[in-house]
Amino acid sequence: MCHSELRSIEKNLNKFIDAGIRVVGISVDTPEKTRDYMLRKAGYTFTFLSDTKLEVLRRYDLGHEGFGTKGAEIARPAEFLLDSSGTIRWRMITDNFFRIARPEQILEAAKALP
Repeated sequence: MCHSELRSIEKNLNKFIDAGIRVVGISVDTPEKTRDYMLRKAGYTFTFLSDTKLEVLRRYDLGHEGFGTKGAEIARPAEFLLDSSGTIRWRMITDNFFRIARPEQILEAAKALP
């Protein structure tokens, strides 16, 4: 998720909670860096997990090779809705950091799930 999307998610967090959706962000940064920036400086209140070994990033084919600092791999923007068993029920993955799912799209997709 990019920062404009994260702000949008945070702004609509109560709507996600009311819809039974638990928002979780995943960062490739260390837990300390994620906690310092995402939670303390940026003020996000939802859960963040750290994927420093890029295991989740690679499992879901979200890597952008060579796009990070000094050619590091970074994550493509992606949103997933998973059910309680961990099965992906909906997803939006893009290579365009300016084309991301809006909170309304995610909430609408959640409503359409059985």
